[in-house]
Amino acid sequence: EILNIQALGLKKRIEHIGTKNVVIGISGGLDSTQALIVANKAFELAGLDKKGIICVTMPCFGTTDRTYNNAVELTKALGATLIEVNIKKAVKQHFSDIGHDESVKDLTYENSQARQRTLILMNLANELNGMVIGTGDMSELALGWATYNGDHMSMYGVNCSVPKTLVRYLVLYYAETTPDKQLHDVLMDVLDTPVSPELLPPDKDGKIAQKTEDLVGPYELHDFFLYYIMRFGYTPSKIYRLAKYTFDGDYDKETIYKWLRTFYWRFFAQQFKRSCLPDGPKVGSVALSPRGDWRMPSDASVNMWIKDIENIEV
Repeated sequence: EILNIQALGLKKRIEHIGTKNVVIGISGGLDSTQALIVANKAFELAGLDKKGIICVTMPCFGTTDRTYNNAVELTKALGATLIEVNIKKAVKQHFSDIGHDESVKDLTYENSQARQRTLILMNLANELNGMVIGTGDMSELALGWATYNGDHMSMYGVNCSVPKTLVRYLVLYYAETTPDKQLHDVLMDVLDTPVSPELLPPDKDGKIAQKTEDLVGPYELHDFFLYYIMRFGYTPSKIYRLAKYTFDGDYDKETIYKWLRTFYWRFFAQQFKRSCLPDGPKVGSVALSPRGDWRMPSDASVNMWIKDIENIEV
């Protein structure tokens, strides 16, 4: 049902603007995989040629062979069109233009790659008379785990109200129900790949070094926090008590406390990214769209919630 809601939303938008092409940045990760699955379903429903699904892989400093190969195989298995644009040269030129030292692996180093990719996707969409499909999910929106005017921006975001844990479930569902053995195997490997933006170089073994959940915390915890904040408006202390019982044996009290504090700090600090979201389909009873579900000032203070957290006895 969720996949159908996503696909029907995209189908409506495609028909409304009269295009036969969509452009997706395909990384070999969970979110872009789900976005491609949705586009595939939408094109089936609209009776369009799947060659009009333009999957763009844009390898750079952090791209691993595993994610690159999965992106290529997934595109081929679904009958979409694959375009490869290596962005290393363009990003290096950009570093030179703004005077950034390439050896400094800071936020500028990371975000320059994300914004270069968005530039390519947008201009390809213009060239092909198509539209850019956003891949980011609701958990990333809650945490602000997206580059402003980078992967944060698109012309229609199909995963915008689907939390990360649900994206994983949907990709697994598709893998388990497809009759295509090759597609099944690729999807299972995508599910087994650590979540990462791949903006920092791989380790010495060529494996992903930058793992999202090591940096911002486990998505199953953050999605739990988000659910009880949005659906019921519970206080941090109440959510903490619920999480202790729910995740007993999986996470200790100190870990839950640490990531709850991180969640609230990031949730309030990153509202400005949610205040200017692209359109997208609403698949659940709540969403983070500033146009109907979640109205919050971008400079709202987190102090009252942090004070409640600090009163918790861990």
